[in-house]
Amino acid sequence: MNSLLHRGRLAGFGIVLALALLPLLPVNEFWITQMNFVGIATLVVLGLVLLTGVAGLTSFGQAAFVGIGAYATGYLCVVLHLSPWLGLLAGLAVTVLFAAALGLLTLNLSGHFLPLGTIAWGVSLYFVFGNTEALGKYDGLVGLPPISLGSIALDSGRSFYYFLWAVVLLSAFALSNLLDSRTGRALRALKDGTAMPEAMGINTFRYKLIAFLVAALLASLAGWLQAHYQRTVDPSVSSLRASIGYLFMAVIGGVSLIGGAFAGAATTQILDDRLQVWLPRLTGSEGHYEVIVFGILLVLLLQRASQGLFGMLGAWAAPQARAVQPIALHRGERIPSAGPLLRVRGLSKRFAGLLAVDGVDFDVQAGEIVGLIGPNGAGKSTTFNLITGVLPPSAGSVTFNGQPVTGWSARAIAHAGLARSFQHVRMVPEMSVLENVALGAHRRGGAGVLAAVLGLDRKEESGLLSEAAAQLARVGLAGQMHEPAGNLSLGSQRLLEIARALCTNPTLLLLDEPAAGLRHAEKLALAEVLRELRAQGIAILLVEHDMDLVMNVTNRIVVMEFGRLLLTGTPREVQASPAVRAAYLGTEIEGVS
Repeated sequence: MNSLLHRGRLAGFGIVLALALLPLLPVNEFWITQMNFVGIATLVVLGLVLLTGVAGLTSFGQAAFVGIGAYATGYLCVVLHLSPWLGLLAGLAVTVLFAAALGLLTLNLSGHFLPLGTIAWGVSLYFVFGNTEALGKYDGLVGLPPISLGSIALDSGRSFYYFLWAVVLLSAFALSNLLDSRTGRALRALKDGTAMPEAMGINTFRYKLIAFLVAALLASLAGWLQAHYQRTVDPSVSSLRASIGYLFMAVIGGVSLIGGAFAGAATTQILDDRLQVWLPRLTGSEGHYEVIVFGILLVLLLQRASQGLFGMLGAWAAPQARAVQPIALHRGERIPSAGPLLRVRGLSKRFAGLLAVDGVDFDVQAGEIVGLIGPNGAGKSTTFNLITGVLPPSAGSVTFNGQPVTGWSARAIAHAGLARSFQHVRMVPEMSVLENVALGAHRRGGAGVLAAVLGLDRKEESGLLSEAAAQLARVGLAGQMHEPAGNLSLGSQRLLEIARALCTNPTLLLLDEPAAGLRHAEKLALAEVLRELRAQGIAILLVEHDMDLVMNVTNRIVVMEFGRLLLTGTPREVQASPAVRAAYLGTEIEGVS
């Protein structure tokens, strides 16, 4: 870990030093200009790293926000003769309003509809810029003043260079802080779907909107810089081709890596310019042959290095593990109400003509383990999803800790103190075991985006990670906390899910087939963990096919068949029931203790 940390700091220092020395060296002005355009593009691509690489939201419209930033400052400076700094504020304000409106309209779209939606509004804005008289139509605006820092005008490539790259490096640092935070974990959890983060109490739409707004603001900032560097603005800055180019840079460099934004922008910008010089000499004719070369490069990278050029650096590009300081996280007291902790009455669910769950009744008391069993198709998983808010019931009621929670969202039920695991393990494989588990503690923190960006959330962050480490120790995974979660065995992944659920500080834990696919030794370890949790006062509802595990750890068992309740009783009563044996078990079970 120390070696990786040293490497990362050394690489970062080397990049900053090289950027700082470049204008002082006897390099041609051409290369200063190229690096300025690389820096501007890097800002846009940093936004795409957050939006597409981290949050999994593909946008073909980022150049539209570049256009907003450029045209806002262009109009204020050329037409109204105001300061470029007022132009920056205006561009960012318009960007927030426009991006928020677009986000509310498009971020609920799924699959290919979201990229198509971004293409639609990106193209629309291009034609708005090109057909607006006040913005110079397709000729654009010319004569923008240079940016000034006090009495110093940044009117040359070299003077602009330092200011630009200071902005780029600060933006990358801020984004790094953001990703290494409670907010960053929530954003990374979006990529593999919303079911798991919602079950951890995370408002997934809110974090999609945050990613969209931050990416838009970075693009708008790039537009402001480009406008005052070129001293002119035209609709090409917001074209679909430009948007595709930025996305291409992100993929080439490494779409999920901050370093990939630098690598992708530099490689694409410089190689594109060189190819336009070299290829006509090689072919003897003019044409956009560089597009063919980039297409081949993209295919090769997708086949051989899906993490892009920066990802090929391996350990140099790996995230740095952070030491966990033992800081106690405030644990709100959850007092079980009088009566059953969970009360299910007349619960039913109909899918068109299929009645999957039909009038199911059962209770779970505080501090007990209840098994929910039945043959395949009995309605166990549907019942589980009705209780946890994944599905709305067609009839019946669910009461948890004295509160009627029928029809509540999964996020609201998680806030009430009910946590769950999943039949098929759901985690973020690229994140460490510790970070995956810390997702469960998300709602127990309160630091927002600004605090994360400025690094003001470090004390709270230490508390959240300390809580995650404590829960990992509770289930026996403390020694693997810094491993990528995808490297764990299936048994350890299921224990990870239990630790993550425990981070929510639940009073009731719902486990969906936690023993599925486990080896015998792993099942024994799981049984011991469940007994320890029960001894600590946590109630558990267990959906499971492994009858040996169910009979050995549960206090009571609920048996379902064809969506109906067949029997409720102790393990011995269920084992002795002829109806249960006929419907499901077939023969008497060995190993009941």
